[in-house]
Amino acid sequence: MTSQSRPAGAAGWIELTGVRTHNLDGIDVRVPHHTITAFTGVSGSGKSSLVMDTLHAEAQLRYVEGFDPYVRKFLTPRDRPQIDRVRGLTATLAVDQRNSNRNPNSTLGTLTGVDAYLGLAFARLAPLATGSTWTGPLHPAQFDPYTRDGICHTCIGAREVVNARPDLIVPAPGLPLLEGGSPWFGGKLSNEATYLPSLAAHHGTDLSLPWNEQPEAFQHAALHGTAGATIEVTLTGSNKKKNSQYSYKADQALIGAIAEIEAAYAAAATDEAKEIYRPFLERQPCPGCEGTGLGQIARTVTLRDKTFRDVLESAVEDVRRWIDEVDAELNEPQRKVGQILVPELRDRLDLLIRLGLGHVELWRGAPTLSGGELQRARLSAQISTALSGLTYVFDEPGAGLHPADKDHLFAILCELREAGNTVLMVEHDPDLVARADWVIDLGPGGGRDGGTLMAAGTPGDIAAHPASVTGRYLREPHYRLERAERPPAEDTEWLVLHNAAVHNVSAPEVRIPLNRLTCLTGISGSGKSSLLNQVLANSVESALAGRPHTAVEKVSGLGGLRWVTIVDQSPIGRTPRSNPATYTKAFDQIRVLFAGTEEARRRGLANPSVFSFNSTGGRCETCQGLGQIKLDMQFLGDTYITCQACDGRRYTEEVLAVTYRGLAIDEVLNLTVSEAAGVFDEPETLAALLEAMDHIGLGYLTLGESGTALSGGEAQRIKLAKATLRGRRGNDPGLLILDEPVTGLHPDDAQRLMRTLDRLLERGQTVVIAEHDIHSAACADWIIDMGPGAGRAGGQIINAGTPAHVASGGGPTAPFLRRLVHQG
Repeated sequence: MTSQSRPAGAAGWIELTGVRTHNLDGIDVRVPHHTITAFTGVSGSGKSSLVMDTLHAEAQLRYVEGFDPYVRKFLTPRDRPQIDRVRGLTATLAVDQRNSNRNPNSTLGTLTGVDAYLGLAFARLAPLATGSTWTGPLHPAQFDPYTRDGICHTCIGAREVVNARPDLIVPAPGLPLLEGGSPWFGGKLSNEATYLPSLAAHHGTDLSLPWNEQPEAFQHAALHGTAGATIEVTLTGSNKKKNSQYSYKADQALIGAIAEIEAAYAAAATDEAKEIYRPFLERQPCPGCEGTGLGQIARTVTLRDKTFRDVLESAVEDVRRWIDEVDAELNEPQRKVGQILVPELRDRLDLLIRLGLGHVELWRGAPTLSGGELQRARLSAQISTALSGLTYVFDEPGAGLHPADKDHLFAILCELREAGNTVLMVEHDPDLVARADWVIDLGPGGGRDGGTLMAAGTPGDIAAHPASVTGRYLREPHYRLERAERPPAEDTEWLVLHNAAVHNVSAPEVRIPLNRLTCLTGISGSGKSSLLNQVLANSVESALAGRPHTAVEKVSGLGGLRWVTIVDQSPIGRTPRSNPATYTKAFDQIRVLFAGTEEARRRGLANPSVFSFNSTGGRCETCQGLGQIKLDMQFLGDTYITCQACDGRRYTEEVLAVTYRGLAIDEVLNLTVSEAAGVFDEPETLAALLEAMDHIGLGYLTLGESGTALSGGEAQRIKLAKATLRGRRGNDPGLLILDEPVTGLHPDDAQRLMRTLDRLLERGQTVVIAEHDIHSAACADWIIDMGPGAGRAGGQIINAGTPAHVASGGGPTAPFLRRLVHQG
């Protein structure tokens, strides 16, 4: 069913004809201008392919081609969205979940631009304040920790100092240095490890002695070096071509392990490279700037009794009140400047508060924000542009929102529409979809089973469509997710955390039923994530390891729990090389299968490493196994183009000639999880992993899908599928912890998730989730409702019990829960 009439307020259409991007099946789509249009369908049905990878990508390419003709020679037809014709397309601004900024240097302030306006306010208003003793000129760059003028010169803006620690370098002093005493020296990481025999001989000792029995002079030289003094070293090796041994002597000064590790860490160009050295390093807040990364001016100049640092460390709602205080006390010279700055700051802060981020400190790092918080911060930055005539593209703007906050979000989307913009949102939440002006529903399934236009029209049109999966949930807004029947939570043993206190959380007792599904609820900032991660996960992990736990006074009732796994939404990798197959280790087993074929042995390719696109030997060296080449677009985003040497296939022709069950190695990477599950029935661990990923709703993903292209929800489900293999025989009970697992899931996929969680419970596991989705909360065995507010106004357990019990109480969650529980 496709409605031909245009919704009220629409002014023309964006027309896309013959769209074939990814799994889209040559569909024709019309999107009305100046409306809010929701794109719906199960995971993998083609929503993001249509909106992000076709409509938005085409708008970007048109902009780039018009700006710089030099780019045209790099772009081939296969690098463009696969579409026959586009009409009525305007410039687009997009917030895409798949490219979330998790840079550790990014904060809520930098993501939203608020810190730049605050820096300008301090630079312009502080010197003009009545009674100010500041005499020199101030510049906004002096309040920017990412510029030479604004950084702390002790830590160069890193906010921390990193030092190698002897006890981390030699964590097992009761063992010999090269026999388990030191992973640095014994793990072939140290360039100076080859000198240790000579260093031991120089000090008259034997390397076979435990480290704690070695002479102090030897220990000092191994860790701190020889202070420029040389020792005679003897190096030996072999010449394989001549089948001979060689040795030579030289005078060599040693810098020691501490200097070697610190220098290597500083020189490492990528986060992955730095990860090698972190186990040997202690990271502490910089003493020069107290961990702020700010220079002296930003730490000392005040405006209304606060320094720039003080403001950044405050929650958004507190900064908003401070801005009003600043405005009220502006003198005449300040007011001439402030009349521009103050309203802009007010508007940006008000927008963050409306988006449910009022409790978050401006200094909070992007990696510490939940997926929903990060998404709304990026949404705020785009909305703050105050432009009109644009097409705004939002990928699941309702992700991580408590039902009480949805009205504020939709009001903002309506304001964008009323300002003359077109708003497109990829969305799963039936409540938000039902409020849209127009809906485009894709399906019927995901991956190869999706890509078809099921229906287009008003929400009412979609609800009436008999073949639309989304329509069913629009017809039944108070639907219930189904769960396997289990005995009441009261009939089980209990894990109890006593006197929990961390961040804003303060609870005399937190009770979790074992072998049940517990859901933490509450508005954003109420303390759910702190209770889930810092209190529950860290305390149980410490108790099982016999370590002291700082977030609680005592942990009791561990029962038979043996392990804890946290399944979060952080990326499965930071580069395009990571993918579901490599992260889950499925590709390791697949490479072994290829190396074991008769054809591989005949060609001398029987080593599994030959079939790795991350190693030399079998990969295409032009693109280094990526299949694409990055094109640096200067100030624009990087663009990837298909490698012409291997035609995007990653490997050499010889490797591609080897097949397993009729498939080359690159063709295996292009299989969906569902297809791969039908191909690989051995080994048993590989088959079980693929089956788990398929059952959890990831059957549409290809094995080689770039990790950077995955949403937070997809990354989390990949981790969950991997975690389900632990204890699958029912004899290894553990605790699985998931933060907002329903984020980014169509209701049909949420039902799949619940079945997976039920299978875990059947094996004896205990599952605890923090979730805003009220339908998931309503089907839990036990609810812990946090609140009553956010930040300082939250952190309390306001109710705990069965869904029916919590629904009968007070707090922001109860009214929404009542609509579902009382109808059951």
